[in-house]
Amino acid sequence: MHLRLRPDVDPTDLGDGTVLRDERTGRRWLLNRTGTQVLRGLLIGQDADRIAGELADRHRIPAEVARHDVATIVERLRGAALLESTR
Repeated sequence: MHLRLRPDVDPTDLGDGTVLRDERTGRRWLLNRTGTQVLRGLLIGQDADRIAGELADRHRIPAEVARHDVATIVERLRGAALLESTR
């Protein structure tokens, strides 16, 4: 399943993170570097396991921790209705 930002979500790169603005509600979400890396991976079509593997390697953390972090970030973005499935 490929995920993308909803059309009414405007991302702004801050260099060390990303702000997502929901134009429907005016609410904003701030993603740190890890959240930004997860979002970027999702937007280019990477699956959660690949993103987690890259996080684990980059930050030298256990793969289980990285998988949990990725799942949590995706769950929160979907729960806030910022992401949608393309298939």
